[in-house]
Amino acid sequence: MAKDDISALKASFERALAFLNAGDAKMAEKICRTSLKGISSGDPNLQVLLCVSLVRQGRSGAAVKRLKHTLRMFPDFPQAHEELGNALLAQNNPDKAIESFRKAIELNPENPSALIKLGKIYSALGRKEESEESYKAALALDPIQEQLASATQLFARGEVEEAEKLCREALKEKPDDVNGLRLLASIASKMEQKQDAIILLERAVELKPKFSGAWGDLAESYSEVDDYGKALDAVQRVIKLQPQLPFGFMIRGGILGKMSDHEGAIKSYQDALNVEPDHMGSNMGLGNVLKTVGRFEESVAAYKKCIEIQPLFAEAYWSLANLKTYTFDESEIKKMEEHAANDQMPISNKAFFHIALANAKEKQKDFGEAWVHFQKGNDLRREEEVYDSVQTQVTHDDLIEVFDEELIKSKKGKGCQSQAPIFIVGLPRSGSTLIEQILASHSQVEGTKELPDLSLLTRKLTRSRPQGIKYPKAAKDMTDEELIEFGESYLTTTKKYRTNKHYFIDKMPNNFAHIGFLKMILPNAKIINAQRNPLDSCISSYKQLFYKGQSWSYDLFEIGEYYLEYQRMMDHWHQVIPGEILDLKYDNLINNQQHETERLLNYCGLEWEEGCLKFYETKRSINTASSEQVRQPIYKGAMNAWKNYESHIEPLIETLEPILNAEDLN
Repeated sequence: MAKDDISALKASFERALAFLNAGDAKMAEKICRTSLKGISSGDPNLQVLLCVSLVRQGRSGAAVKRLKHTLRMFPDFPQAHEELGNALLAQNNPDKAIESFRKAIELNPENPSALIKLGKIYSALGRKEESEESYKAALALDPIQEQLASATQLFARGEVEEAEKLCREALKEKPDDVNGLRLLASIASKMEQKQDAIILLERAVELKPKFSGAWGDLAESYSEVDDYGKALDAVQRVIKLQPQLPFGFMIRGGILGKMSDHEGAIKSYQDALNVEPDHMGSNMGLGNVLKTVGRFEESVAAYKKCIEIQPLFAEAYWSLANLKTYTFDESEIKKMEEHAANDQMPISNKAFFHIALANAKEKQKDFGEAWVHFQKGNDLRREEEVYDSVQTQVTHDDLIEVFDEELIKSKKGKGCQSQAPIFIVGLPRSGSTLIEQILASHSQVEGTKELPDLSLLTRKLTRSRPQGIKYPKAAKDMTDEELIEFGESYLTTTKKYRTNKHYFIDKMPNNFAHIGFLKMILPNAKIINAQRNPLDSCISSYKQLFYKGQSWSYDLFEIGEYYLEYQRMMDHWHQVIPGEILDLKYDNLINNQQHETERLLNYCGLEWEEGCLKFYETKRSINTASSEQVRQPIYKGAMNAWKNYESHIEPLIETLEPILNAEDLN
């Protein structure tokens, strides 16, 4: 084989392997098949990699057939025997799998992975002595491989704490194992230990500077703590190491999107697709950012491209459903029904399909069938998302105890004096995006997005205190200097989201819990509480699959409990900070747009501008599920939408009974 052919073969293998490691088995399969049609048709490594990609897709039968063909050409290739064992095991054929693993070990006695797999099969079959013998032989070859492999499996199953323990034990034996460091970083990130993840990944790339996977994880970790400069530097290393692959460009697109550089994000996703047009992650990212900037037709095309690439890609169907102006045709609905009924489908995927189906049925006015799918989707999501209602109550009790009238009065007016921030709080799906769009249509107001900065400041306050004194108790002894410092810190960290307008909006709904702290550090900030009919607000949240952070929203009783907690907090803030929070009801805004808009602008100290009535003409990026609605004139279609499901929501109505009035129920 010529030198150029060898180089091309190596490049194809590495490219396919990169896609496989990134979870895109279908693309790995495509690359292998394309390469095997040419000069590399007889390459055993590509043949085996193709079969691995088939197994990853659940196509073990096709993999077994192909591997047997490969072994007729290369009977002494140990990797082919090992992968045949994996494929047979996926077919629930342990006896034949044992034969294949034994052959792989015979051809390569120093293969710990085959020994470990053999040990696991023996253990499952109750053959204890043979199992222990296999494990012992594997450990002798590589003491930590079994631990890391097991930790990876535990992590994949969601057993995070157990995975962490096993991974740390492995790293005690071999502290500089870069794969172990990367795995532990992934575990730390999952546990919201972002800084720990960064430290681990920085160590991994220090040990192995050409470890592109670790550089990519590091870029995303920097992005998660809003350190965008370092994130872009890290992702540039990925692009430099693997310019022939789309992953670096895709990661950069996500980072730029978080920075609100949407045009830059679009270009980066397009760069990824120039490298690999069928890369699903980049098509998905492109669809999301196109939706954010209001290019809905192009967004639809990107989501449909994802489905073309992978017909079982549930998130793309859900994203189409989330485009409120998109209507599924009957063939699409039939496909979703088939996928949702597939018992082999992962829980998260089935949840996406059910919620997408629910939206489709709702548009057809088939509310009974829509509710069936809403309920199934939420039940599945609840299996993955845990919510502790007792902890929520305890947290709110602490906030109420600390931020009492006495503390608020003693700190009144002593923080940073800026009048720039306008906070919109409340529960999701309560009209906050509409309020933001109206305000952002004013010439002096910058619309940003849901900013994490206030919550991050509460964590900073905890870190600044002796061990054991946490927020909110840490706020009790804040000095006047600290109040100013924390207020100025908020203004500094939010600069990256702003231009040169005098005012800016922070629309993080969960900030309602931190209003006491907010008013201490930013006493002149405006706070708008977005209110909606409680039943409409709760049902709208139930119908929405949130990306993260709203774990209370997947059960009707828990939604009701959370709403009561939100109302309890707002009642407290109105009591200790009287007259400083504007309650703005969605229904009033819909029914009397001009009057409520005037009231909103007056509260914010803004002069009247007609453009605020024509908010739907304002060109800006919008990151919420309401992005389409607020680009249209006011409409009343969402008012009292809960009545479509009245017969199904008795647990919610009963839970909310203490705060419901006649107006809410009519």
